[in-house]
Amino acid sequence: MLADVAEKYFLEGDFNCAESVLLAAKDVYELGLDQESCHRLVSAFGGGMGCGLLCGAIAGAMAALGQQAVTCRAHVTEGFKELCTGMAADMEAALGGTNCSVIKPALFVEGRRCAETVRRAADVLEKHMDALRAAKD
Repeated sequence: MLADVAEKYFLEGDFNCAESVLLAAKDVYELGLDQESCHRLVSAFGGGMGCGLLCGAIAGAMAALGQQAVTCRAHVTEGFKELCTGMAADMEAALGGTNCSVIKPALFVEGRRCAETVRRAADVLEKHMDALRAAKD
């Protein structure tokens, strides 16, 4: 479900990969963020920060995870480091790496751009967000 929303933002809304994943998470998980601030906060992460480094879809997902999990500050939120480490490992497995320069050549499709990357990152995020919510219940 999250992947469908993220893909719609990416392909129909013309948002970048980071914006699309975070905006989808905002909608699905009701993160308490407004759309304008939400996409502007992660806009610089698209295209691996414009230079092929950290995949923007991963950055958007990590931002959503932080918004959902952090109680006041990351370093005092119990288990947050481990949560991030686990999601980063799952992202690397799902995407074949963490840098845009590695992921894009493998998953980019003409006409759909990085939609597959956005979908895969959203799937990983959904798994972690659902587990986080289940642990809180």
